[in-house]
Amino acid sequence: MNKKILIPVIQFVFLMLAQIIVFSAINLFGYINPYPYILFLLLFPFITSRSLLLVVAFVTGLIMDVFGDSGGIHAAACLTLAYLRPFALRIAFGVSYEYNAIRISNTSLYERFVYITILVGIHHFILFSLEVFNISSILYVFQKTLITSIFTILICVLFTIIFGNQKK
Repeated sequence: MNKKILIPVIQFVFLMLAQIIVFSAINLFGYINPYPYILFLLLFPFITSRSLLLVVAFVTGLIMDVFGDSGGIHAAACLTLAYLRPFALRIAFGVSYEYNAIRISNTSLYERFVYITILVGIHHFILFSLEVFNISSILYVFQKTLITSIFTILICVLFTIIFGNQKK
């Protein structure tokens, strides 16, 4: 199998199994549940077509919805993340993104952190807004988004640091 296809498949399987088996069982303080499975969508090859990314995002979210019995909220949040990813890439990486010269392992920790923070925040806000689906609970949605995003961002940044520097 081609190495360009095999590595993302292994990442996908690893992150989905880790989310389903380990991270879905974590429930700190009653409502903090990190979602590092979205790291797959964040690290999905930047030179692929946007249509493929949207399909992969939908399938990723759908798998999480099936295993989490969440009725489509993960699929909607993942689709939003995939749709807004090019904008976050432009904000975080600037000119490097315009020339398709980005390798996440070659970027600074600050750029990685900004990129991950933007998309995790958007994903979690959409996810929890759809989960609660009540405008009177907006403060609860913001609180849950903020606290859960912090844990997810920390895990995602740690994963990129630990597993991203293997090729050097």
